[in-house]
Amino acid sequence: MPKIILAPNALKGSCTAAAAAAAMAHGVARALPDAECVRLPVADGGDGLAEVLTAALDGERRMVPVTGPRFAPVDAALVWSPSRRTAVVEMALASGLALLAEDERDATATTTLGTGELMRAALDLGAEHIIVGLGGSATNDGGIGMAQALGWRFLDASGQAVEPVGARLPDLARIDRTAKDPRLGKVRVEAVCDVDNPLIGPRGAAAVYGPQKGAGPAQVAALDAGLAQLADRIERDLGLDVADLPGAGAAGGLGAGLVAFADATLRPGAELVLDLLELDHHLAGADLVLTAEGRIDAQTAYGKAPAAVAARAKARGIPCLAIAGGIGEDIGPLHAIGIDAVIGLCRAPMTLDEAQRSAEALLTDAAEQAVRAFFAGR
Repeated sequence: MPKIILAPNALKGSCTAAAAAAAMAHGVARALPDAECVRLPVADGGDGLAEVLTAALDGERRMVPVTGPRFAPVDAALVWSPSRRTAVVEMALASGLALLAEDERDATATTTLGTGELMRAALDLGAEHIIVGLGGSATNDGGIGMAQALGWRFLDASGQAVEPVGARLPDLARIDRTAKDPRLGKVRVEAVCDVDNPLIGPRGAAAVYGPQKGAGPAQVAALDAGLAQLADRIERDLGLDVADLPGAGAAGGLGAGLVAFADATLRPGAELVLDLLELDHHLAGADLVLTAEGRIDAQTAYGKAPAAVAARAKARGIPCLAIAGGIGEDIGPLHAIGIDAVIGLCRAPMTLDEAQRSAEALLTDAAEQAVRAFFAGR
């Protein structure tokens, strides 16, 4: 009886990772009714992290009222695992771009305050380990909103509090840690992301991601200058150099903020998730691995879940096939990593909207054909 691992990422705008795994399992069952299918939905630090880790950690969802990215109240979920004393905070659920209408997107006026409030709620539950997912942000405040919720104070030259938004970062004159939550010294914080951008510069948080959050060229320049000011004050007041730290620019600089203000470790999200899912254990005896994502291209090699899945399969000599809604031109490097072939999701010409609405049915069909082709070749 063949053993097949199903480890898809979420298909953004279409279906969750769990729904993708279920759809793929239907396709495998059509081709090989007796196959052992192991469903392991994955994530890489972006949207969907909390959902994937709820099952992996035997966790439960807790709803928490927090401050949204434009300061309106929102209810955000955190995942709490009592047995592991571990909480998962997905910053997108409190401070994410998806919480805003198109005309509300403004990287100069958004805050990570709600993310910090979720972290504070995790501390109230007794968390000893907090995992923070950094994908999908609406923010560019360098994490000062998150830190403010945990007792840090950010002051201007006159000693007044700096509003925790990107536009006010140039006013930052001093960082005050005297009232920071003492529980931060007793908790292990891991910040997980799927990018390695530094905080500032041409690959920094403002330059690369600011335009996606509504920032024009002048605003991007101002936001970058504000993050540079924050980095300078962190180095002067806290003795930490975060400006060029890989991943510091994730979530509008929240990566840097978590390192500076919560003593967090930055980790590639996919690797942490695969460890928690015990993928290596499940790979034992597997004949084939199927993964999936909305788009697979050259960037997939840099921290994305399908590439991490494939690399672990390759290390054990297990073939890995990937299903994708869109396929980039330069995917040659992915074959060396361990993705042996990439299979297109769409079976006929269709619009993006049609493909997204039919994603689960298309995944079922693609998984069936992938399995039939693979085992016919054997």
